[in-house]
Amino acid sequence: MDLTSFVEDLYHGGFLSEKQQVSKILNIPYKMETDTVKAYRIKKIEEIGKMTSLSQEEIISGTKTITQGLDTLKNEHHQILNGLLSSMKTIKKENEDTNLMEEKTNRLKKSLETIELGLSEAQVMMALANHLQHVEAEKQKLRAQVRRLCQENAWLRDELANTQQKLQGSEQRVATLEEEQKHLTFMNEMRKYDSTDPNQQSQTSEGEKESDQSTQSLDLGFPDDDDEPPQQEALSPSQPSAMAQAASGGYEIPARLRTLHNLVIQYASQGRYEVAVPLCKQALEDLEKTSGHDHPDVATMLNILALVYRDQGKYKEAANLLNDALGIREKTLGLDHPAVAATLNNLAVLYGKRGKYKEAEPLCKRALEIREKVLGRDHPDVAKQLNNLALLCQNQGKYEEVEQYYQRALDIYETKLGPDDPNVAKTKNNLVEHYYKRALDIYLKRLGTDDPNVSKTKNNLASAYLKQGKYKQAETLYKDVLTRAHEKEFGKVDGDNKPIWMQAEEREENKGKSKEGSPLPEYGGWHKAAKVDSPTVTTTLKNLGALYRRQGKYEAAEMLEECAMRSKKSYEKGKLLISSQHKQ
Repeated sequence: MDLTSFVEDLYHGGFLSEKQQVSKILNIPYKMETDTVKAYRIKKIEEIGKMTSLSQEEIISGTKTITQGLDTLKNEHHQILNGLLSSMKTIKKENEDTNLMEEKTNRLKKSLETIELGLSEAQVMMALANHLQHVEAEKQKLRAQVRRLCQENAWLRDELANTQQKLQGSEQRVATLEEEQKHLTFMNEMRKYDSTDPNQQSQTSEGEKESDQSTQSLDLGFPDDDDEPPQQEALSPSQPSAMAQAASGGYEIPARLRTLHNLVIQYASQGRYEVAVPLCKQALEDLEKTSGHDHPDVATMLNILALVYRDQGKYKEAANLLNDALGIREKTLGLDHPAVAATLNNLAVLYGKRGKYKEAEPLCKRALEIREKVLGRDHPDVAKQLNNLALLCQNQGKYEEVEQYYQRALDIYETKLGPDDPNVAKTKNNLVEHYYKRALDIYLKRLGTDDPNVSKTKNNLASAYLKQGKYKQAETLYKDVLTRAHEKEFGKVDGDNKPIWMQAEEREENKGKSKEGSPLPEYGGWHKAAKVDSPTVTTTLKNLGALYRRQGKYEAAEMLEECAMRSKKSYEKGKLLISSQHKQ
């Protein structure tokens, strides 16, 4: 077919498709070209349908294949375009119409642009794939770093927790040492004041000279109540570790309860009862579900919860829990088990704190019998029980039994622990306190409240309280001595006639109310002229002043110390006057 007939076909029968026209120009059979294009299209559609389930590597491989196909198609289009351009030149030379040929050329150019755009997009996809691979590699590196940092963070948290625990323990030890140092300093001041008064009767015992440490006869975590009257001596307090020991009561805490037990004791020692009580109750509920009510672990948790309730002042609830724990331990461990003795002792302490000494005494005696039977009569735990039994008897006025129990406890400690053990000094202080109380009782019954020996013995008993750390009991006795001396000198105490210690405390309360630079107001006859010139009263003024200083009541302390100085000068002046009269 020549070019003229081809052009005529385009004009007259020009219904040929683009692919037919291309095949005519290139002398390619139309049917073969159509089949090839159709197969290519089907293949591409199938490949596109599979792309949604392909991996990234498969997509990259397919993109490379498509790029190669587009390159081939691009080359074919360039060949067709070159053929069309050559034909157009020939037609122009023959002055024929080239509009149709130009239209076909433009279409081919557009197709080439589309192909080139596809190639560019494929290249972009390849570059993007390479970038994604790089990003994924970086991502994996970052994940590895995150895992490593998480491990390091967990390790650092563990180290921080351990360090905080050590720091807390160190702070507690430092606080304890600071309190001990303050107490020793205070006791040194007490000795200084005692030594300056040659006329003061010394009723101290060897135990007072050997130790200034506070006595704590039983480590059960039952602190003294501040509202207890001084004549009702309660059983002694303890630290959280002692409270924990009391909770176990000779029965080893099982592993499943040990952490919970330590947490409850720690929270209770910090006063965080809103946390400690629910922990105990939840543990009790779980234990009763898994092990039944009559199980030793249940008794242990009952004992711990009773200690927490006791610390909150819930004595009735604590007593019920301890009785329940006692029944379980007697049933499961036997009547003579050390844990039974500990529960009996805790119950006795609880009754003793509330003044129920008759109910507490048989419980304490039974605990003593169990410990003597299991541990032997000369065991230090037996001595602890003897100390508590002596306190109960002392509050009932059974002085002979008190002395017997204290003396036996002292012998056990000296024999088993040595003469320099702190328990020896504590028991001696307890014995000294007992002697003072017994002497005071005798003086009051036989000589009356106004006998000088009563105030002297009260002063010595207050000093014994100070050495045991019982500051409120000591303060009450000092105030009692000063109040009685004031009443003898100035009459009954009322709103306008106040003893010196009341005036001192009022001055302490009003110290911030006076104008700057103006002197504080003076109170009463004692401040103006210390008419009461008893050496015992002078010593009491000094001791209470030192106690006020320890409490930070410096204005009150200064007032008492000034009054003591005036009282001493007045007393010495009176002695000189009497001496000169005798000489004359």
